[in-house]
Order: sequence, then structure tokens, then C-alpha cells
Amino acid sequence: MSYQQKLFGAQQEVLTSDDWYTPEWIFETLGLKFDVDVASPPGGVSWIPATTYLTMADDGLSVNWTGRVWMNPPYSNPKPWVIKFLEHGDGIALLPTSNGAWHQILWESEADWVALPPMRFQSPTKGLAKGTIPTRCWLVGMGYKDELSRFGKVR
Repeated sequence: MSYQQKLFGAQQEVLTSDDWYTPEWIFETLGLKFDVDVASPPGGVSWIPATTYLTMADDGLSVNWTGRVWMNPPYSNPKPWVIKFLEHGDGIALLPTSNGAWHQILWESEADWVALPPMRFQSPTKGLAKGTIPTRCWLVGMGYKDELSRFGKVR
């Protein structure tokens, strides 16, 4: 049994507390197409411009990522996702601000940029949700700095 299956169960059959979708305007602002969404709900999200969608059943942590990735990982345990994202080195991630050790790893990494867009997540059942995540989220990129500058100042 894979790490992700142990963490989430063999297959996602019901919504979990990690099921909050990135709002469509983020992708409209980026104007990018992704090769793979590495932490997608079953069937993908219609407005995420990715060619391939990896779900819990696919175990995105054990699959080899190729090309430009989009990553909005489970916020209940982002560390293994952040490490794999940094090792992959090509894509954009949406992550929460945190006091966890993984946050320091990310901050000290070779990520090309960081931006702090205003966020309200998309609920899978109720549309744009207010107050869904009690912390700021940030976009982190490996490449694509011009696209991120559309969100304002970029580190």
C-alpha cells in the first residue's frame, strides 16, 4: 500500500477537508497550460488547464511527474508534496503559509518566485467559499516569473 493510500484510503469516495479547489481566476491570470495536475479530485476540475490529472487513486507522490505541473496539495500534509515539487523543478504550487518545517524548506529553496494572491477557494459543492482557509496562501513557482508578476510583487 502506498504512502498516499495509507494517508487517505485506497480511493477517494467522499469529499474530505482537503477538497477545496483553486478558483478559476488564478488560471485565467496565469494564462498557462499545465502538463499535469498532481493532486486532483477524481475527474479533474473543469477550469484547471491540465492535460493529465493525478488523483488519490493514482498516488501522485509515487508517480513520476513530467513537464509543467500544477500543485494544490492536501493541506493536511503538504511536506512530501513540497519536497517532490522542489525536486521536480518545473511548475507552480499553491500552498498555505505555515510554521511547519516544510515551510522553511520551501522558503530557503531555489524556487524562482513567490506571490501572495488574495484567495477564496472554490468549494466542490457550494461555489466560492468564504473563510475556508484561516491563513494566507501563496503561489510558488519554478520558472514562469513573468506570469506570476501579474499577481503583483514577486520575490
